[in-house]
Amino acid sequence: MKRDVALFAFLLSLACPFAAQAGTMMETSGEVFAPPAFYSFCSRQPGLCSTAGEKKVVTLRPGLSAQLNQVNRSVNSRITELSDQATVGKDDEWRVPTVSGDCEDIAILKKLELMKRGWPPSALLLTVASRHGEGHTVLTVRTSEGDLVLDNLTNSVRDWASTPYSYFARQAQGNGRRWERIGAAKPVGTTATGS
Repeated sequence: MKRDVALFAFLLSLACPFAAQAGTMMETSGEVFAPPAFYSFCSRQPGLCSTAGEKKVVTLRPGLSAQLNQVNRSVNSRITELSDQATVGKDDEWRVPTVSGDCEDIAILKKLELMKRGWPPSALLLTVASRHGEGHTVLTVRTSEGDLVLDNLTNSVRDWASTPYSYFARQAQGNGRRWERIGAAKPVGTTATGS
């Protein structure tokens, strides 16, 4: 998986790397190819690929903020990060983990846990990033406080601009089978892309 995401991230980096600003929402700038294993995952788990729904940005109240933190910490503590090769004997397979999985598996489980709590899939977007040339997948949650990242490498839920990653692409809101290039940052309070 990391090799495929790294290749995907490298190809996108040729188009538009940038530094995000704190308190921002991601802006997308056109369609891109999804990571290779994403489509087979969607054929098996269409509900978890969904980004359907009218609510594109969740108004973040204290109780909802606590839910984000609880889900991030809980999944991080329950699931051991292991490569797909170690867990399922394949180079790249997206799935819902039960005991172990790699970064995209953990992001998928976080999306599932939030959907069970009533969060709209339209605000829960699988997102591909890179750090030091290594591919990484996180869950981006679109909120009134900006785009927040749930990451298996930290128990802190952070604004995407406060993470050490270069962001390349994420699921499209309203059509989760499409992916969009992350092109620029927008200040909180302006209309978000797809809203």
